[in-house]
Amino acid sequence: MALVVLFLFSPWLRAESYQVLCYHDIVDTVGAAAAGDTLGTKRLTDHFDWLRDQGYHVISVQDLVDARRGAKPLPPKAVLLTFDDAYESFYRIVFPLLKAYRYPATLAVVGSWLKEAGEQPVNYGELRVSRQDFLSVPQLREIAASGLVEIASHSYDLHHGIRGNAEGNEMPAATTRRYDQATASYESEASYEARVVGDLARNSEFLEKLTGRRPRVMVWPYGRYSGQVQDFAARLGMTVTMNLDDGDNELAAGLSAIRRHYLKNDPTAAELAATLVPDKTRPMRVMHVDLDYIYDANPEQQERNLGLLLERIKLSGVNTVFLQAFADDDASGVARRLYFPNRHLPVKADLFGRASWQIATRTGARVFAWLPLTAFVPPGDAWQAHMVRAADGSRGVGYARLSPFSDKAREFVAEIYEDLGRYAYFSGLLIHDDATLSDMEDASPFALDYYAARLGLPRDVAAIRANPAQMARWTQAKTEHLSWFAGELRNRVEKFRQPLQLARNYFAAPLMDPDAEARFAQSLPDAVRRFDWIAVMAMPYMEKAEHPQAWLDELVGAVRKVDGAERKVVFELQAKKWSPDEALPSAEIAGWMRRLRAAGIRSFGYYPDDPFANRPDIDVLRKELSLQRVVE
Repeated sequence: MALVVLFLFSPWLRAESYQVLCYHDIVDTVGAAAAGDTLGTKRLTDHFDWLRDQGYHVISVQDLVDARRGAKPLPPKAVLLTFDDAYESFYRIVFPLLKAYRYPATLAVVGSWLKEAGEQPVNYGELRVSRQDFLSVPQLREIAASGLVEIASHSYDLHHGIRGNAEGNEMPAATTRRYDQATASYESEASYEARVVGDLARNSEFLEKLTGRRPRVMVWPYGRYSGQVQDFAARLGMTVTMNLDDGDNELAAGLSAIRRHYLKNDPTAAELAATLVPDKTRPMRVMHVDLDYIYDANPEQQERNLGLLLERIKLSGVNTVFLQAFADDDASGVARRLYFPNRHLPVKADLFGRASWQIATRTGARVFAWLPLTAFVPPGDAWQAHMVRAADGSRGVGYARLSPFSDKAREFVAEIYEDLGRYAYFSGLLIHDDATLSDMEDASPFALDYYAARLGLPRDVAAIRANPAQMARWTQAKTEHLSWFAGELRNRVEKFRQPLQLARNYFAAPLMDPDAEARFAQSLPDAVRRFDWIAVMAMPYMEKAEHPQAWLDELVGAVRKVDGAERKVVFELQAKKWSPDEALPSAEIAGWMRRLRAAGIRSFGYYPDDPFANRPDIDVLRKELSLQRVVE
């Protein structure tokens, strides 16, 4: 209760924001062989001068803690300075500058990298770096004693990669379940926890011995973190944690996942200004990919297929890939097998984690894991009672789905999503277009119990439909329940994978005709409130539109009628017809994209992509997908 009162009576807690800068090594001259995050001394001085001249206030971690406690508000234009990895240059170059400008800072220390920690060079990514490049213990002690620099943990020895899959990808040690090639298995949860917690505890004890104070700040190696490792750090007293998510921070959000701007390529003061005052409308350009195209029973051919996909993504210029995580063997849109290890369904191939990591690291595109909401068919007959039913015995929206009103079914799905987060890297979730309920669904016993207990409605769909007021309440409740469950799945995945955005596929009909909500249990105003992105199937031929361009114009108009929708909606264009099954001309798809851009629409993409037939033609589409292209 005290915390609630504090929040209510501390207005700055709700309104104040701050930004954090992440620096690494500082050198007098940035040569061609320097790491990409190395900064020149003059550049750093220029940054400090610019911050002072532009009225920025450099704050400390203690200022954040005091503001969270309600002791004092943050100053306007607050910025926190952080320096990762404890380079020797911090003592020689940065520390004197901090004292001269009277700027506090945070220094993130990897215990095993200090000069006295060993003789072997440090494995820094793909480089071997001499220990002479890092601080000595006496230097660290002097810095800590100054009172100007907060000493943070950067792990003792987790700032490296470990084998994360059968193919041998090296992935961040703090958030990856180690893959054992000899046993063809991933490390257990108990082993993973013991390894990570043991390392964090070792560094805390190490830093306390050297500086007299245990760290209260954890800076995640490579910026990779999860709800799970945040809990590990909190157990050890590190309730303030920092990552490399881009953007500013709201004080009210707490201090457990502080975003930082990662400064690379020796940025000028003008480039720093662009970082601190960014264009917050970041459009999404999407390639929606079926892993079914990439899978092959021959591992060597599968790798060649993946390589072709990576080159295609790079050539296209897209910044986001919606990547299938389930096998759609019969083209039904229903998941019976998955592309990642899990505790419930057969694994067609452990492919998603490999593909998502390669896409993110080789192309720079964000990956959204594409999975059904409830269109899973568990093995065995016992689950039949937990499936969605239509009151008239019809197929409803056409998908075989577990009932979202069954507690057992929801837990089954949630555990699948948890396992996805545990074993793969991705930036977001895309909920499949199975997340619908028709105006005859759901009539399962679990759903009828829900309507009666929660809504006071009859346990009879026909009776509900016969009463317009009850029909409206029933429709709204179904719409909100599907959206709520999608949000719950994100919560479950965030234990293993952060940051995480949530997108959901929507049909065009409920956007263009609000009365259609009853037939789909989908509503654009509801979606705007609940999702980061709304992937609308802007597919005129699928909707049997006589005039595709006019139909797209009408869809754009419908989106603009809902406050906040235009910023979140991604127009997902069709690249083929499904009846008959034929590819659309690439020029036609490009023309749609050009029309959307001319109308001011910034986020769009296409589905499906066939890398083997070059459909659509990437040379044609990339001109429209480019974020730099100006409408002519």
